[in-house]
Amino acid sequence: MSGRFKIWLLAAVFAVVMCQHSVVLACPTCKAALGNDPASSSMVQGYFWSILFMMSMPFLIFGGLSAYFYFLVRRARIAQAGLVSPVGGGRATEHLVSATKSEAVPA
Repeated sequence: MSGRFKIWLLAAVFAVVMCQHSVVLACPTCKAALGNDPASSSMVQGYFWSILFMMSMPFLIFGGLSAYFYFLVRRARIAQAGLVSPVGGGRATEHLVSATKSEAVPA
């Protein structure tokens, strides 16, 4: 197949798909069409929760990774200040951290 034939074939397929606009336009409006039907109210709620869940995932993943790295750096700074051992030494309490802030290495 030549490159020119592939382009014409792709254009023809695109034209056929675009001629079927009633089928294509029905898909995004399913929620609006079902919203007026009381029998399918649970499906509309499902659309709502799935969209909310999908939109929140990037923020939750980024927030979780950010919190992980924040606490990792915080633990390393506390270990560097000598308040706690770097591997599994437990947690430094706030009064220990505030009491030895003057001894801590600046970031």
